[in-house]
Amino acid sequence: MKSASLKAAYLRQAAELSTQLASLKHKNRYFVAGEIASFLAMLTFLTLATTLHNATWTLWIALACLVIYVLIRRMDVRNESAITAIGKLCQAYEDEARFLEGDFSPFDDGSHHADAHHPFALDLDIFGPSSLFHRLNRTVSSGGSNALAQALTALPGATAEAKAQVESKREAINELVDKYTWRMHFIAQGKGQANSINSAQLTQAMANASAISIPRFALSPLSLCLACASIVGFWVTALLAIFTPLSANIPIWWAIINFFAAMLLCSNSLRAVSKTANLLHTELTACVQLISLITAEELQAAQNKQIKTEMEGALQAFKQLEQIIGSLDRRSNVLGLMFANALFLSDFFLVRKFLKWQDSNLQHFSLWVENLSAMDALVSLATFKYNHPEAVEPQIEDTPHILYHASNLRHPFLSTKAVGNNLHIEQGQYHIVTGANMAGKSTFLRCVGVNYVLAMVGLPVFASEMRISCFWLFSSMRTTDDLTQGISYFNAELIRLEQLINYCHNNPNTFIILDEILKGTNSLDKLNGSRLFLQTMAKLPASGIVATHDLELSKLEDEAPTRFANYCFEIELGNDVTYSYRITPGVAKNQNATFLLKKILNH
Repeated sequence: MKSASLKAAYLRQAAELSTQLASLKHKNRYFVAGEIASFLAMLTFLTLATTLHNATWTLWIALACLVIYVLIRRMDVRNESAITAIGKLCQAYEDEARFLEGDFSPFDDGSHHADAHHPFALDLDIFGPSSLFHRLNRTVSSGGSNALAQALTALPGATAEAKAQVESKREAINELVDKYTWRMHFIAQGKGQANSINSAQLTQAMANASAISIPRFALSPLSLCLACASIVGFWVTALLAIFTPLSANIPIWWAIINFFAAMLLCSNSLRAVSKTANLLHTELTACVQLISLITAEELQAAQNKQIKTEMEGALQAFKQLEQIIGSLDRRSNVLGLMFANALFLSDFFLVRKFLKWQDSNLQHFSLWVENLSAMDALVSLATFKYNHPEAVEPQIEDTPHILYHASNLRHPFLSTKAVGNNLHIEQGQYHIVTGANMAGKSTFLRCVGVNYVLAMVGLPVFASEMRISCFWLFSSMRTTDDLTQGISYFNAELIRLEQLINYCHNNPNTFIILDEILKGTNSLDKLNGSRLFLQTMAKLPASGIVATHDLELSKLEDEAPTRFANYCFEIELGNDVTYSYRITPGVAKNQNATFLLKKILNH
């Protein structure tokens, strides 16, 4: 399915949902009118009952009006819920259509995940406006956002389990790609600030809940027997006071004792629980909706199945906690609280219910949030793959050495404007890439890096064919000074190169991507330093691509032809500059800086 037809499909779904939304909103007006009419009718017949003689029939009609009001109100609430759900789903489809138009504004760009010291994230535009994260992100929770960021930055590297990890994640993603409607319902849960899940707040609230010191008396069989006996005793004395000469003071005092006993023994514990529960209202409702989606879906991929199994245990626990929080909310009704404690010792049973929930579920809570976050990230990855049917699955080679073979490799950010290039590089080889300014060197380097990141998170790549092994990745393309720390540009470069060397020593089989080594010094010093650096790197178990304007570096191919190979992005100079953006073997012959400067000066 091409991008245009995908966009049309998204817009068609959004249009259908908009029609349903309009119909539901139209119904809403009738429900409101029905509520008002039935309520007024009830009041009218109650008034007639007080003014007419022998008008018992008016009370029955008033009762019928009350029942009708309650039924209409319940239908209205369900209708409002449907309006909210369909509205969010409609927005999700519209946002995907905007994505295909190149508008990523509905999604968080992940700038808060950026780390200038990361081995490759800054150079490859992993985070920030129009970044890879910005294009991928459909997460509905802060935990899902963190899991997605972790997937993009903590690649499996050259480890024994790397290939299995990548293929397991790919299997999980591929299963979710086909679950188009399910994914859109999942994504829709995050539309609207009220439904965004703050995973960190959830986890912190649970940590607070585990720290609450609640007396364990409520769980003892003796306390349960005493509570039940007290409730039964009250009702027995109340019935006896009604049907026998027994004084009414006895059940009244019994109820008063029940109330004060419940308040004295339970109010402090419930106050502490309520303080923690106030942090969970919105998050719990959204969590229950998401977990319900996960558990209701048929999932077979190993990673998805494991998440679903964990979530099946979580669903009941989250619902129980939601009910406990609802009961805590109802305690704010003072009159209701008095009757509930006096007649049923409700606070005692609420404390007992929370203690049982705490014992059964609290130790699993972090794992449940982690699994929910993992599924959240997988949905984002699957949606990206669905939106890019032109991308292909890379072949992951099971070899301990560096291997990167790609045909017609394209930068995923450039869409149809991307020019494809080939790359064939293996263990110990370095490509020295020369070319004029704006000829495509830096874009090609980022293209190589970004497609490798996509492959390692289980996504397809933007190429006609790709065969790669699993290796470590390090880049140095965007070194910046830091005047606040007294670090000059040149010093920052040295720090980054030192970080690279240490990284390669600690992580054998590292693929490095460098753009202009030692830009912060003079030409001769730069050349000599660059030669020394590359000669040193060639002795390490690493490979890579180095873009440079120093044509003299191309002589390294003559010195060590098995290690270094020259490639270039050539341009043509005529009345204007012609850029092919094609990489070819050899050394660039034409440069454009002087040519373009002359055009400016002669303008």
